[in-house]
Amino acid sequence: MPDAPPDPSGGEQPWADERDEDGKPLSDEAHSAFTPPLGVPLPPPPAEEHPTSEFALPAGLRPLEPDISDEHPTSEFAVPEGVRPPEAESAGSVSQFTPVRGVPTVGPLARQYAPWQDRMRTMVRMPLAERPAPPEETVARREGDEETGPAAPRVLDLTLRIGELLLAGGEGAEDVEAAMFGVAHAYGLDRCEPTVTFTLLSVTYQPSLVDDPVTLSRTVRRRGTDYTRLAAVFRLVDDITSSEVTLEEAYRRLAEIRRNRHPFSKNELTVAAGLLAGAAATLVGGGPIVFVLAAVGAMLGDRLAWALSSRGLPEFYQFVAAAMPPAAMGVMVTTVTHPLFDDVRASAVITGGLFALIPGRALVAAVHDGLTGYYITASARLLEVVYLVVGIVVGVLAVLYLGEQFGPGFNPDAVYARRRPVTQLFAAMLLTFSFCVMLQQELRTVAWATLNGGVAWLVFGSLAHTGGIDPVPATFAAAGLVGLFGQLLSRYQSASSMPYITAAIGPLLPGSATYFGLLGIAQGHMDRGFQHLATAAALALAIAIGVNLGGELARLFIKAPGLETPLPGRRGAKRTRGF
Repeated sequence: MPDAPPDPSGGEQPWADERDEDGKPLSDEAHSAFTPPLGVPLPPPPAEEHPTSEFALPAGLRPLEPDISDEHPTSEFAVPEGVRPPEAESAGSVSQFTPVRGVPTVGPLARQYAPWQDRMRTMVRMPLAERPAPPEETVARREGDEETGPAAPRVLDLTLRIGELLLAGGEGAEDVEAAMFGVAHAYGLDRCEPTVTFTLLSVTYQPSLVDDPVTLSRTVRRRGTDYTRLAAVFRLVDDITSSEVTLEEAYRRLAEIRRNRHPFSKNELTVAAGLLAGAAATLVGGGPIVFVLAAVGAMLGDRLAWALSSRGLPEFYQFVAAAMPPAAMGVMVTTVTHPLFDDVRASAVITGGLFALIPGRALVAAVHDGLTGYYITASARLLEVVYLVVGIVVGVLAVLYLGEQFGPGFNPDAVYARRRPVTQLFAAMLLTFSFCVMLQQELRTVAWATLNGGVAWLVFGSLAHTGGIDPVPATFAAAGLVGLFGQLLSRYQSASSMPYITAAIGPLLPGSATYFGLLGIAQGHMDRGFQHLATAAALALAIAIGVNLGGELARLFIKAPGLETPLPGRRGAKRTRGF
């Protein structure tokens, strides 16, 4: 083969001796694009086989040593350089870590310090990456495979069933969501997100960042008021979050809770409705005869509502039917025995019957959901309250209109009879006791709720009747104490606060303002009627906001046993200018 042509500059071509594996010289096309001009020396050979200018290290920088401790390090969870990772905690320590072992648990979140409601409310509002991991001694690790625990779909199904009972019983959306998260977290599902609306429950679990999520949902179609069942579900959740119940035992206890009968029969509920109406009539100035008449009207309305319910009619028509007998009893008192009864006593009969129908429980739950950020559920609950109130309005107005046509009529400006503080205090406690029976409460909670209702009326009477304060702020103060005491009782007994609060607000419900507003509309005095209805709405909102504020104050400033500082509150929305 002939030698390479001589270089005009006196040197040899740099590619003259380059040959392939077969000994053939490389072609000019292989070098023409990257061959430097004549006289320019070649750059030094690259350190790697395939260098790139985009990712090559600048001159003078030493490459980082590879981390052989982790096969797949990630920048998201890696500990920054210069920061020492936290040391492993001992077995009895209250601090735990997230799955990435990077964020320790706040001390008060440990279960020996705080009730499960406070711990789960705080954890639900945390970002997913900052939530503490379930404890290693959890039930999920003792019940089957040590690595995976129980099957995720079974845990999610149990979570939804528990949430369904709580939501159907009237519990607020925040507490339902906290209970669902507590059950899932206790059985080892830390990447869990529950969602609660008015009729739909859903929960999503993602095992890891690369696994497909598992989502289950359940619809709440029937609602019933049974605070005995609600308290049993809360005890079950408390035992689950304390790692004292296995998954199979939880299913068995949940089935027993569903099968349990209501503690009070229909006849007992009817008698309780009559006692509630009679006590409410006594609160607004009625005497013994008015007590009996109001009780009879309320019991007739309750039986009529039961009859419509057994025929499958919607709840709206049940409220229409339940509101008509008390109104008819008041019209009868005025038209038949007008010389014996004045307008005040007749209005007391109707007012007492309305007390048993005003949806105070749904109103408090609606305002609580709105104040805690669950606006969809709050809107649905408020719409339910509106429909029920409209049903009461239709039933009462129909009867009052007939009474106006054929009777002497009522005086919407009639004042109440003279005050009897001691009698009215006992009447308020009787009203609360009757409300407890209608809510199917446990006997051990009835005494505390009755006492709470008596304190509420005592505070309201002292401020409004003795102190001369406007009824709206007086109602707000009394409802705040009800919420405070109810939250304290629920925290120290690891139970729901609803049994201690709902019945206790009964004496504060705006039955008389509602009645006078409806009467003014029936008589054609629209301005006067809407003024009374606006007062009733203001009183209802004062009750709901006061109850919620009292509960929040209990969480903020009351210390749990064993803590030097108050419990950490849940994270709320940070929106100060309405943007």
